Amino acid sequence: MKRPLLVVLRGVTNDQVDPSVDVLKATAIPLLKQFGIDGESLELKIVRRGMPPGGGGEVLFSCPIRRVLKPILLTDPGKIKRIRGMAYSVRVSPQMANRIVDSARSVLNRFLPDIYIYTDHMKGASSGKSPGFGLSLVAETTNGTFLGAEMASRPQGQGTAVLPEDLGRDCARLLLEEIYRGGCVDSTNQSLALLLMTLGQQDVSKVLLGPLSPYT
Repeated sequence: MKRPLLVVLRGVTNDQVDPSVDVLKATAIPLLKQFGIDGESLELKIVRRGMPPGGGGEVLFSCPIRRVLKPILLTDPGKIKRIRGMAYSVRVSPQMANRIVDSARSVLNRFLPDIYIYTDHMKGASSGKSPGFGLSLVAETTNGTFLGAEMASRPQGQGTAVLPEDLGRDCARLLLEEIYRGGCVDSTNQSLALLLMTLGQQDVSKVLLGPLSPYT
């Protein structure tokens, strides 16, 4: 492109189908930086959250332009050094997020002391149009690679309701599954890494992946 990208996206920010904004912010943005797409203007900002079916979320994405992409060499994932997360709740009790955090920690504390899960309770206009809650977890390794996992509650009026305790526990196990699969890129971002490698220069890029996701 000729000019840097600045785009406002509206709709659903967290659901059970696509990677959520939180996970992309925590895993895809660092991956873009590995390819040389960085600087202050690379930003993904959550203005409003939107849960299905009503949506009503808003996200601000800005990205600088680069003439070339750097070749990457990601073959050693390193060891997990810390886990960060975001438990969010919209249009439900703020206590939901705390219950998610406690149950996720009960699984992860057995392996690692450095765990911090933020809670994000958006009120009023910034909470979108539908109620819901969820959790995104990201494990960072000693070599600066990120592996993410996430879960969101079921949309209002669809199936039986999910307990926040179960959601936190299941999401923690999903993260352990991602770590078990290994690789320098998690299954959500495999296709992105391969695409950026294809768009790069004539130099050879190498990346170590775990088992490929069906989409990849």
